[in-house]
Amino acid sequence: MCGIIGYIGNQQATPFLLEGLRRLEYRGYDSSGFAIRNGEVSVFKRIGKVSDLEAMIPKRIEGMCGIAHTRWATHGGVTDANAHPHCSSDGKIALVHNGIIENARSLRNRLEKEGVKLLSETDSEVLVHLIHREVKNGAKPLTAVRRTLKRARGTWGVCIIFEEHDMIICARNGSPLVIGLGDGENWIASDTLPLQTLTQQVIRLDDGDLAVVTSEGVQTSRLDGRFTDSEVTTLDDDWGEAELGEFPHFMLKEIYEQPEALRQCLTGRLALSDGNARLGGFDFSSKKLQKIPHVRLLGCGTALHAAQVGRLLIEELARVPALAHVSSEFRHNNPVIETDAIHFAVSQSGETADTLAAVKEIQLKGGEVRGVINVVGSTIARQCGKGCYIHSGPEQSVASTKAFSNMVAALSMFAIQIGRARTLSREKGKRLTKSLQKVPQLVDDYLSNPGPIHEVVSAVKDAKSVLFLGRGISAPVAREGALKLMEIAYIPCLAYPAGEMKHGPIALLEEDSPVIVIAPNDSLKDKTVSSIQECRARGAKIILIHEEGDPIAEESDISIPVPSTDPMFSPMLTVLPLQLIAYYTALVLDKDVDRPRNLAKSVTVE
Repeated sequence: MCGIIGYIGNQQATPFLLEGLRRLEYRGYDSSGFAIRNGEVSVFKRIGKVSDLEAMIPKRIEGMCGIAHTRWATHGGVTDANAHPHCSSDGKIALVHNGIIENARSLRNRLEKEGVKLLSETDSEVLVHLIHREVKNGAKPLTAVRRTLKRARGTWGVCIIFEEHDMIICARNGSPLVIGLGDGENWIASDTLPLQTLTQQVIRLDDGDLAVVTSEGVQTSRLDGRFTDSEVTTLDDDWGEAELGEFPHFMLKEIYEQPEALRQCLTGRLALSDGNARLGGFDFSSKKLQKIPHVRLLGCGTALHAAQVGRLLIEELARVPALAHVSSEFRHNNPVIETDAIHFAVSQSGETADTLAAVKEIQLKGGEVRGVINVVGSTIARQCGKGCYIHSGPEQSVASTKAFSNMVAALSMFAIQIGRARTLSREKGKRLTKSLQKVPQLVDDYLSNPGPIHEVVSAVKDAKSVLFLGRGISAPVAREGALKLMEIAYIPCLAYPAGEMKHGPIALLEEDSPVIVIAPNDSLKDKTVSSIQECRARGAKIILIHEEGDPIAEESDISIPVPSTDPMFSPMLTVLPLQLIAYYTALVLDKDVDRPRNLAKSVTVE
């Protein structure tokens, strides 16, 4: 969600801070600001885009130490006052914060009783006033921050600068922070993307860590006061600089990157001669796979939809019970954890707070969790310790596209792997692995001729609502299509298993109501046709996504064919037109495709 960037070194800080903020825009935000140490602490902040902030900054502003922030509103409305950084009453301390301080109200009340005037509605501001109080009482900066955070309850990634001290103090609890290391200069960021062109050496803070960052080095310690040795890691080369190139938006670029992303995910993991897949990071022996009582998959949003596809693949190919859970609900339902079961945490960013909380709940109860993650070295990946990287590369658009396809590809390989350890024959395994290997080329083929997408856009752009239907493995694909159209075009959408349509959603249908149906050539196709006919009888306009050459096209008003593949792998093809429909509809409606309102790329608060 919110983004942080900080710099201390031997160069002017402002260019680094502004460029860092621009690189953090993909996370989603509604305001931005920065504070720079230049004899005093100078603060600039405002609602709107980073470009709006840049326009208000003096042409020449000196200072070699500063912190900056993009805010996604949680506590308090979208106002200049609520934007970060927040300052102490004397203006000598500035703070930026990601996360939520759960006991902010009681802390705020206590400060106000002491005569402190708070200028914002945020939970974050209380922290800087508490730090200021400790400093006034004689505490050194690190001690002041440590004492303040011990009084706070919640999550934080914080960076603080002081007028009288040449340092940045940062701390993490539940909201990621990464320190980039340079020669006579260092950086702090909420994720690695702003650091990619600056350094390859980083320190990733763990929950409970604090760090004093100067131009000469980094000293890490724990909230309880113990000093620690920080581990320096090297950034993955796959996470290089993301540029638009010839594309107008990152979302379209990432849709068209799917063939290569899928190749990256599959390469070296398919054993065609054995009809098997090898995902060594999971560290599962055949003996363990044979004894697993059930599989649970956890995710939010697009990751949840990929997990729902994975659940069906695992049950079909391995004949082992599988469930897909909404991460944000999981730990609050006091789940029963069977220690012999397999649990998967599915997340593009690897920082999703709800999924991380679910991982910790499972581990607390003695279970093991494997990650299915895109970002190497992310918090969930490190918390799990074992797992599978999906290798889709950086995803800048808030609306996830290529990560969905690669999550499905990774879970498809696991389904084959566990299936071969149990009941899946070598012959069927060979057929499946060969089919899966061909999917990237089929995706490429479809994207070179995507069909009448603009005709679909004309049918949905002014609709009061759009209904998405699919059966079996296509039901989560329908949910993913509805999510995409909702989040970037702001059109109300419903997604249902096709058989459920007559149990409620059919009441919405009237003349020309758009209904988007996903109907691959599988065993459920005839049942889907029945649902289509029920919709047509109510005057609905049927937009049908189907296999090339399938006579089912006659049931549609608008037909979008996709290349033929094994029905088990059809989600990686049928999702493509849904992504394009969402993109071009948002474009026609003049929406901000890559930065939809109210949304954040990485949801790092529960």
